[in-house]
Amino acid sequence: MIDHKKFPQKGKKMAYQFSGSPKISSSGNPASPSLNKNRSGRENNWLRGLVTLLIIIVVVGAGIYLISSYTGISLPGGSSLDLKNEWQAVFLTNGQIYFGKVAKVSSDWVVLRNIYYLQVISQPLQRSQEGENPAAEAQPEQRLTLIKLGNEIHGPRDEMAIDRRQVILIEDLRNDGKVVQAINQYIKEPNQPQALQPAAPTPQP
Repeated sequence: MIDHKKFPQKGKKMAYQFSGSPKISSSGNPASPSLNKNRSGRENNWLRGLVTLLIIIVVVGAGIYLISSYTGISLPGGSSLDLKNEWQAVFLTNGQIYFGKVAKVSSDWVVLRNIYYLQVISQPLQRSQEGENPAAEAQPEQRLTLIKLGNEIHGPRDEMAIDRRQVILIEDLRNDGKVVQAINQYIKEPNQPQALQPAAPTPQP
């Protein structure tokens, strides 16, 4: 006779545990410690990459600041200018030149204050002496004169916001230059026009 106790009954599952086989978790998937190690390793690599990126950004930013501060070089796209002197000249695309103090430079505007500009003024010549050509007496002398902004008929303020796209060049002016000397003289004598030099003579037919 067959002993039914030695054999599993019909409908019941058989489970055998062999030595060396992975343990089966309650969810039915084998527990794998290597997966947890790989996951933690990836997280550590991501953190190290983020820290490295932050260090690179800080180093590059510090390098740009040092270059701009100590060498006076303005990197492309930058808005800083190394203006060391008191007075500057601003050259525009329309040929106009303004002299003054650059108060602010941004990506869109150049703010200029204490503004002067040059204008050709005609002045009558002194009466000719006997024997000179009387036709020369009728030709007025043209002088390049420094004009202070603010006395125009529309009464502008002594401040100007210039579109940076219209600016060709910004230069520092030396204190011993003719323009700065004329500005200093105008400050002492504001009612006296400051002529820099005679303008180029106009050829006569």
